[in-house]
Amino acid sequence: MPASDGPADTGAGGPLRRLPPVLGLAAMYLPVYWAAAGSIWQTDDHAHGPIILLVAAWLVWDRRRALAALPAGSDGRLGWPLFVLGLLAYLAGRAVDSSVLAFGSQPLVMAGVLLLMRGRAAARLLWFPLFYLVFATPLPSLLVDAATGPLKQWISVIAENLLYAAGYPIARSGVVLSIGQYQMLVADACSGLHSMFSLAALGTLFMFLVQRPGWLHNALMAAAILPVAFAANIVRVMILMLVTYHFGDEAGQGFLHGAAGIVLMLTALAAFFGLDALLWAARSRARHPPAT
Repeated sequence: MPASDGPADTGAGGPLRRLPPVLGLAAMYLPVYWAAAGSIWQTDDHAHGPIILLVAAWLVWDRRRALAALPAGSDGRLGWPLFVLGLLAYLAGRAVDSSVLAFGSQPLVMAGVLLLMRGRAAARLLWFPLFYLVFATPLPSLLVDAATGPLKQWISVIAENLLYAAGYPIARSGVVLSIGQYQMLVADACSGLHSMFSLAALGTLFMFLVQRPGWLHNALMAAAILPVAFAANIVRVMILMLVTYHFGDEAGQGFLHGAAGIVLMLTALAAFFGLDALLWAARSRARHPPAT
């Protein structure tokens, strides 16, 4: 039955009807979160996981009144396939201890439950929080292994060329950069793959909250996420090389562990927000050209 058929779910029985699926989802995913809190969420690569879940929960909570005001409905034709597919992924993830499958099942299971309980109108209302749960899913190791090597190589080459053009005594052997008397290995953490994923989460949230009109503006912003993250990693490597060259290896290692991630994210966010401002200004000038 379409979600638009039926009265709004505002009666006293509404919260009681929602209690069983909420308890069921809690029973499924709280153990997953507990396991992640003692493992992957302790690492820098996946520390954003709890933040993603909190943001998604806040987005749902912010739309709770609009959700309650929607007409009651159910869509089993789409809801059941999504729910069953997500449940199979969840069971497989729990069976083989795969956080990728366990976390990856969340959007499917929750979208299926929402469609079965409230229909398509509710799914349209909450599409972004459901989609945003994708960013809580760890990247598959096969993807990480395949992408890390080329990314490190490209970052090493670009950083070497830029510093050499600036007049610094720098040489490269593979992903090992030598500057002056110091050597620096561009490690897996400097490949930028996980930072690209984190910035994609921030970028899509920013785009959803700001909601700039115009498909071209949003398409350009979305397309810029990965290049901006890649460029920010180049800036991080170059700063680490310069700190090491001017202040010594101890200063470089201290900076690496203390502030490199902050520099990366601030650089990427500044570039992303700057691009948004430039595109918006260009659109405003195109729509309202100055009088001559």
